[in-house]
Amino acid sequence: MPPDPFFSGPGLDRADALRGDPSALAGLAARPGARQLKWADGFPELTADGRLAWQPAQRPDLFLGLSGETPCYCALEDANATAWAAFPLLAILDEADAPLFAAALSLSRWHQRHRFCANCGHATDVVRGGWSRLCPSCGAEHFPRVDPVVIMLAEYDGALLLGRQPQYPPGRYSALAGFVEVGESIEAAVRREIHEEAGITVGAVTYVASQPWPFPSSLMIGCSAVAESRDLTIDKTELEDARWFHRQEVAAALAGEPDAPFQVPPKAAIARTLLERWLSA
Repeated sequence: MPPDPFFSGPGLDRADALRGDPSALAGLAARPGARQLKWADGFPELTADGRLAWQPAQRPDLFLGLSGETPCYCALEDANATAWAAFPLLAILDEADAPLFAAALSLSRWHQRHRFCANCGHATDVVRGGWSRLCPSCGAEHFPRVDPVVIMLAEYDGALLLGRQPQYPPGRYSALAGFVEVGESIEAAVRREIHEEAGITVGAVTYVASQPWPFPSSLMIGCSAVAESRDLTIDKTELEDARWFHRQEVAAALAGEPDAPFQVPPKAAIARTLLERWLSA
C-alpha cells in the first residue's frame, strides 16, 4: 500500500473512555511523567530534527491522549491557523509527529474561536479533557467541528487537470478543491467544483484517500474523476490558470527535474499524495 497522506498516521491513543471521567483525568495529569507540548509563534514547537518539543505538564488544559503510559497534554494557546505561516515547520516536521501536531493545532484553534455558547451567548466551560465545551447557562454541549473539503484530480485520455491559484509560488499547479456544501454528497461536490472552476463535466468519481488539514480544521477528501471533455472554461475569480498535464510531465515534476513544466505541491499537501498515487497506478 502507498504511504498515508501527511497528518494521517495513527498518532496517540486518544483514550476516549477517560475523557468523561474528571477524576481519572486529574490522576493522569498528576503523574510524574505527564507532559505537555511547547508552543512558539502560534504553533507547536519543533526540535532541530523535526520532532515535537515537550515539557512537564504545568497547564494540562487539553488531554491529547496517551503515548504508551505517558499522558500528553496541550495548554490553551492562541493558535495560528495560517497554512502559509506553517509551511517552514511542515517542511521539517517528522511524519510520526504530524498527526499530533494537527490535532493540537486544530483543537487549540477551535477553543480560541468558540468560547461562547452558540445557543445563548453565555461563556462556556472546557469539559471532557478539552474535547468539548459545556454551557452552564442553557446546558448545550459543543464539540470541535471538522469542515469537509473535496480535492480531486480530473483525468481525460491519460492527462490530468491541475489548477493554479494566484497565491501559489511561481510555477506551482495543484489539484482543484472546494468545500462540501450543505445537502451535498462528496460525489456531487466533486462534480460541482470541477465544473465551477474549470467548466468541465465529469462522470465517475472515485474516493482515493483523506487527510486532516489543521488550517484551521478541515477533512480533505481526495478523489479522482473522469472528465467527459478537455475543453476548459476557467473561472478567473477562483483560478489564475488551469492546464492538462500528461503522465511524463507529472513524472518530471514529481522528480524535481529542472525543465519540468510545473512545480508540485509540498509533501504535507494531500494533492502531492494524489499525484504520486496516480503516477504509480
